[in-house]
Amino acid sequence: MSLETRSDDQPDVPAPDNTEEDHMTNSQSLPIARAVGAAAAQGAEAQRSAEVLKVSTRSRPSAVAGAIAGVIRENGMAEVQSIGAGATNQAIKAVAIARSYLNEEGIDIVCVPSFIDVAIDEEERTAIRLLIERR
Repeated sequence: MSLETRSDDQPDVPAPDNTEEDHMTNSQSLPIARAVGAAAAQGAEAQRSAEVLKVSTRSRPSAVAGAIAGVIRENGMAEVQSIGAGATNQAIKAVAIARSYLNEEGIDIVCVPSFIDVAIDEEERTAIRLLIERR
């Protein structure tokens, strides 16, 4: 897959050498602790696992939207992670596009944003986490 979005079951593909937000790969970004809503939300999430899609500034929103829609159709929920303003902008646009894709099939989705701490090259960074679920 040539997209810059990856799920946990796909192998890592080396990213071009640019900014840290462009380097967010599965081997580099491991959730450390939730920055917001730690106690209540973790119990429910332990029972359900969402496929994690990582978005960079160079991700195409329409391609990410297709990945989100596919994961929602298959699992009923997806998780999108981004670091930085540019990556978060692409992720939000992708959620809006995915919503329109799924709306044509009678599926409505909601997006719940939160913060999550991730480790990138052994350095802790705060990422935006978008949990997308069927309404």
